[in-house]
Amino acid sequence: MATAKIEILNGPNLNLLGQRQPEIYGHETLEDVGNACARLGQELGMQVRCRQSNHEGVLIDMIHDARGAAQGIIINPAAFTHTSVAILDALSAFEGPVIEVHISNIHKREAFRHHSYISARADALISGCGTQGYLLALQHMARLLG
Repeated sequence: MATAKIEILNGPNLNLLGQRQPEIYGHETLEDVGNACARLGQELGMQVRCRQSNHEGVLIDMIHDARGAAQGIIINPAAFTHTSVAILDALSAFEGPVIEVHISNIHKREAFRHHSYISARADALISGCGTQGYLLALQHMARLLG
C-alpha cells in the first residue's frame, strides 16, 4: 500500500502557539507539534504535512488542494470552529476522513466556543488533550485508513 498523505491544518493564531496564553495552550510551538507529528507519521507509515494560516480563504484553498492528493485531514480550525460554514463546506467536499482537534477543552471555555460547525463533518473530535491531541489524531487516522 502506498504511503498515506495526511494534511494537518491549523487556523488563526496557532502560529503563536507556545507564546499566546501558555496556561491554556502550553509551551510547545507549532513547529514542535509539526516535528512530533512528522516523526509519529513516519512510524505509522504516513507522510504528514503541517500547515497554518490566519486566513479563512487560505485554509479553504488548502482543503481544496487536499482533494485527490491526501487521504486524510486533521484540522484545528481554532476560532473558525465556531464561525465558518465555508470551512465546513470545503471539508464536506473532501472524501477522506477528517479529524477535528482542539488543544483546550472547548466545552470548559466560554459558551460561544461550545458549538463547532466543523464537528458536523468530522469523523472524530479530540479536545482538551493539549498538543498530544494531534498525536492521538494521527494514531486514529491510521486506524481509520486501516
